[in-house]
Amino acid sequence: MVKSGALWGTMRDSDTTVDNSVDINGKSGRTYYNSLYRHGVDEKRRVQIPSKWRPVEGIELTLILWPKEKEGPCLRVLPPEEMDKLMNAIDAMPSSDPNKVVLKRFIGSASVQVALDKSGRICIPDEMAKGVGIKDEAVLVGLLDRFEIWNPSRYEARSAADTVMAQEAFKMME
Repeated sequence: MVKSGALWGTMRDSDTTVDNSVDINGKSGRTYYNSLYRHGVDEKRRVQIPSKWRPVEGIELTLILWPKEKEGPCLRVLPPEEMDKLMNAIDAMPSSDPNKVVLKRFIGSASVQVALDKSGRICIPDEMAKGVGIKDEAVLVGLLDRFEIWNPSRYEARSAADTVMAQEAFKMME
């Protein structure tokens, strides 16, 4: 296990992979959000983003209050390309589908764009922090193409449920 800085928790070295390659046009490769980080949250609700997960300067991440989990909501964090995919998926829904407007209204009102400060932190808006139960500690969970920010006890419950389902889920990979 590795510890780095006052706000860092444990991480598994073998679980962190980022494509830092640069293509012919000078653009950096895709970031993969993997591993699990436990961070302190300061009095201004700022949480450190792992250096390997940080977007290029000037790029904002989208925080969405994600109510889908039975353990309680978490914050889903999308980089711009994943937010574009989400919007395209919603736009592709038939206009006659009442869920289309519900999703647009909910995501539109329960999301915010955030930029990292010079120290690599994001500030979680007060209402979002209250909504997901984040006070002095948060767990950042990689989902490969995005990540989530959880209240630690809610994440423990979610992780236990995921462990039960993992054996069946991995059968899909064979």
